[in-house]
Amino acid sequence: MNQTQVEDSTQVLQISIAVGIVVTTVVIYKLYFANTSSKKGKSKKILLKDPQEKYDLPLAEIEHFNHDTRRYRFALPEKDMVLGLPIGQHVQLIAKIDDDLVIRSYTPVSSDDDHGFVDFVIKVYFKNVHPKFPDGGKMTQYLESLKLGDTLTFRGPSGRIQYTGPGTFAVKKLRKDPPIIYKASKVNLIAGGVGITPILQLIRHAVKDSNDKTKMALLFANQTERDILLRDELEDVAKKFPGRFKFWYTLDKAEEGWQYSQGFINEDMIKEHLYPATSDTLTLMCGPPPMIKFACMPNLEKLGHDPDRCIAY
Repeated sequence: MNQTQVEDSTQVLQISIAVGIVVTTVVIYKLYFANTSSKKGKSKKILLKDPQEKYDLPLAEIEHFNHDTRRYRFALPEKDMVLGLPIGQHVQLIAKIDDDLVIRSYTPVSSDDDHGFVDFVIKVYFKNVHPKFPDGGKMTQYLESLKLGDTLTFRGPSGRIQYTGPGTFAVKKLRKDPPIIYKASKVNLIAGGVGITPILQLIRHAVKDSNDKTKMALLFANQTERDILLRDELEDVAKKFPGRFKFWYTLDKAEEGWQYSQGFINEDMIKEHLYPATSDTLTLMCGPPPMIKFACMPNLEKLGHDPDRCIAY
């Protein structure tokens, strides 16, 4: 082979390599973007993208749990859409009631595993039932008056606490403050009445994550046994995840044969049924302000819990 033939062969080889590189690059480019597009197509449609935006959602179902507690299901705009609420956050329900703009915060009992709807379990505070609140609850009585198909205005997410897991919480002292990061291997949960809903949201999320080893203990206070909300689900979680979650109840008024505690939350209940104070323990509370101020905080502090690691929703 002479020099001219060698040069021609070299040029052909160089051209072939260049063409091969171009073809390979095009294939990789197409595969990458096809895969990216596929992933985007599988991403969830989220309703709550802007905490300032309002959404009117129709009431789709009502289920009566007991004498004063209901499950309200509201339909999302699309069947494959999810609410998109971060764990620890809540939504605001907004309504014009008797010429007043009423805004109340609630945590749904449904999650982003549920598509096309959002569920709330809400206790209705009727008029002339509690002597201290003769007018009852404005928002809950308004919810009681709604018919299927009626709409309610939603806004969110909102709240100072977000569980970023496993065992990690981002907490704002004030809503506009930057979050403080808390880590914990053991989390105490104290709930009163309907305050169980954000607590259950956290429990559900943590136990379904196989990488989350956080241990949780719940002390749940109610007036009577029939007031215990979501009891079946709490007890089911405890049976399925005995090393991860445990619970204890206390009632203001207990009937004969009641197997748990009776009376307001006290030092002994906290000592016996929650995790002890350590630098790796965090306590979350949700319930009536008097419960937190007079029953929870003083007794937690007596047992050595750091007030900065005892956080109310």
